[in-house]
Amino acid sequence: MIVNKRALLRVVAALVSSVLIIFLISVVNSGPKAAPDFDCRDAGGERVSIDISSGETGSEIAQELFDKGVVKSSQAFFRVAVSDSRSQSIAPGSHLIDREICASQALEQLLDKKRIAGLIPIIEGMRASEVKELFLKAGYSTEEVDSAFKNLPIRDPFTTIEGLLFPALYSFASGTKVDDALKVMTNRAYTEIESAGLLPGKGKYGVDELLVIASIVQAEGEDQDFGKVSRVIFNRLKIGMPLQMDSTVHYILGSRGDIFLSTQSTKIESAYNTYQNYGLPPAPIGNPGRNALKAVTSPDSGDWLYFITVAPGDTRFTSSFDTFNEWKVLYKANLKAGKFEANR
Repeated sequence: MIVNKRALLRVVAALVSSVLIIFLISVVNSGPKAAPDFDCRDAGGERVSIDISSGETGSEIAQELFDKGVVKSSQAFFRVAVSDSRSQSIAPGSHLIDREICASQALEQLLDKKRIAGLIPIIEGMRASEVKELFLKAGYSTEEVDSAFKNLPIRDPFTTIEGLLFPALYSFASGTKVDDALKVMTNRAYTEIESAGLLPGKGKYGVDELLVIASIVQAEGEDQDFGKVSRVIFNRLKIGMPLQMDSTVHYILGSRGDIFLSTQSTKIESAYNTYQNYGLPPAPIGNPGRNALKAVTSPDSGDWLYFITVAPGDTRFTSSFDTFNEWKVLYKANLKAGKFEANR
């Protein structure tokens, strides 16, 4: 009897594959039985704090969950974690987790940012003074916060921490010092600034001046308008026209949400008042995000010198002062009609 070797090899390979599949199925089916787990239940009841450090391994997290009575066995959580890629994005910090829940619920709760104690969420345009408040709410003392903000080393040519607290959702392990947290934020800012192309020695303006412009762009417009607002600023600077940006006066006043700016406010004596001074303010007026930074290095093309938001979501740009005044009448009518109330 003549045996076809290729056919024989195919048969052997098929048998091996079948055995392997049966083995894998048996492993998967036997996994939960080998790893005791609590039944899944509705959230609520006693909570414990799970403190996760940066770089902590899945097995270390699993062990802490078991030690604190969250899961019935460390193996149960570890099996769930290794099979779900989201587990790699568990943020460092103190997580408030329910006790005696199933492993899959434990993972969901660890991924829930609302359960992180001491979270520092910096939104685009937030000012350094407002970031300070976030640290205080996270439980840090006034003395530690003030000292860290005052003494943090800043890279040249920047002169202030304002503008260098890059907007992002930060969480830190329990015991993290404020100055260490600030270093993480500023290092992220340096990286984003370079990535956006705000490099020193390129163009008419220094990287510190471009950061100031980005902070004004962030404060003055919505994402879809950033490129145009940026162009207006550059066009005004080019012809020596005062910027006259309301956001710089709001920064002086420490105000938020007011659409209307009184004539008296524009007369405040301050280096940040772009109604009374030509050129740029001495430093940023907030912390710009990635889109505002990119708008500074890649502004839209146009000859616009004026812009005004006549109604929520309706910002208009023009090079004509007469057209701007016409739109200003429309803006005042909409303001009086209460169309801006919901946005305050």
